Amino acid sequence: MRIVAVVGSGTMGSGIAQVCAQTGWKTRLYDAFPDSLEKGMNSIGEFWKGGIARGKNTEEQINEWSSKLIACENLEEALSGVDLVIEAVPEKIDLKRSIFQKIEELAPENAILATNTSGLRISEIASAVKNPERVIGMHFFNPVPVMKLLEVIKHDLSSDGTINQVIQIGREMGKTTIVVRDVPGFATSRLGVVLGNEAIRMLAEGVASANDIDTAMKLGYRHPMGPLELSDLVGLDVRRDILNNLADSFDDPSYLPHPLLVRLVESGELGKKTGRGIYNWSKDGKSEREDL
Repeated sequence: MRIVAVVGSGTMGSGIAQVCAQTGWKTRLYDAFPDSLEKGMNSIGEFWKGGIARGKNTEEQINEWSSKLIACENLEEALSGVDLVIEAVPEKIDLKRSIFQKIEELAPENAILATNTSGLRISEIASAVKNPERVIGMHFFNPVPVMKLLEVIKHDLSSDGTINQVIQIGREMGKTTIVVRDVPGFATSRLGVVLGNEAIRMLAEGVASANDIDTAMKLGYRHPMGPLELSDLVGLDVRRDILNNLADSFDDPSYLPHPLLVRLVESGELGKKTGRGIYNWSKDGKSEREDL
């Protein structure tokens, strides 16, 4: 049985920990902030309970999954004896490099060290550790328990053993894996944020309402979710940071986030997680804003 530590209990980290526990692995969810850790564990429990109402799982399954999952406020405890670490902290390169240095000190020498970054260079994160060959990107998608794709990102020093193990891990989790090179934005983020940024530009120019732009892509191109709704779900701050990183990496201003996106982020309107972004969000779902 695998022993997995997930570092960071936000939306992505808690979702990854949930799937690991459902796969049957001993899973430890760690966060440096107790309130965030409690929130992450509660979100997992709420998802499981909601599954009963939807007929997706049973009380017996929840009990089994819960027995595999523990919350850890101590990083050393979380990393003891693990064979896989998945980092899911905010998209700040200095933060991730610092976390990886701590992870390398505390995790077993044979543990795979993975990052869930959606756009930062894996090689830059890996350069913070002494054995970069065991560092790899495992880019999950939100909501993690539902989305079937796992983007595996290899950098120049990733060992074949690490790559092959992570592909197998993805399969065990029920994910379809794709393997991409370590280029800015990888495959999915590079395409996704550009589409979302253009949709925001169209909204700002008054081409159509947010809901109509999203409906166009859902019904016209069979996207399961429109680009504006998806941007709110991912987090407008995350989208802005990826676009800025792409603009810097490629020295191409066409990637820069639209001023409307920048304004929303600077005003603290980050999407679903703050209750307000391109849409208004409540427990009943989303509604259009009239002030954009």
